[in-house]
Amino acid sequence: MNITYSEERELPTDQVIELYRANNWSSAEKPELLMKALKNSHALVSAWDGSKLVGLGNAISDGYLVVYYPHLLVLPDYQGKGIGTSIVEVLKNIHAGFHMHMLTADGRAIEFYEKCGFEKAGQTQSMWIYSGGDH
Repeated sequence: MNITYSEERELPTDQVIELYRANNWSSAEKPELLMKALKNSHALVSAWDGSKLVGLGNAISDGYLVVYYPHLLVLPDYQGKGIGTSIVEVLKNIHAGFHMHMLTADGRAIEFYEKCGFEKAGQTQSMWIYSGGDH
């Protein structure tokens, strides 16, 4: 398996939606908004097995101090092979020197992100207004 990584913003909608559906993310039900959100992210990194999209992650940021990583997805058949970790490392390198790197994690993702160097932020509590049904 020879995975390549790209920061190209023009991604094939059908493969993006397939990736989100394979991970049961409700964003897949809003394809136009999802594609606009990804394209307008501060950073977008995708992982490819040949011409097949197998993973992606994005970042939104103020550009100077704070970066937030909202999406990281890898096709289930490709999970556990270091692809997600590589995407996180690319995103962290893009934002090296930023004062705060943030994300929200639940379930199995908590342990994964801890391995990537993230830790619980003191006594903070994740909060949201969320219209999806996947959590």
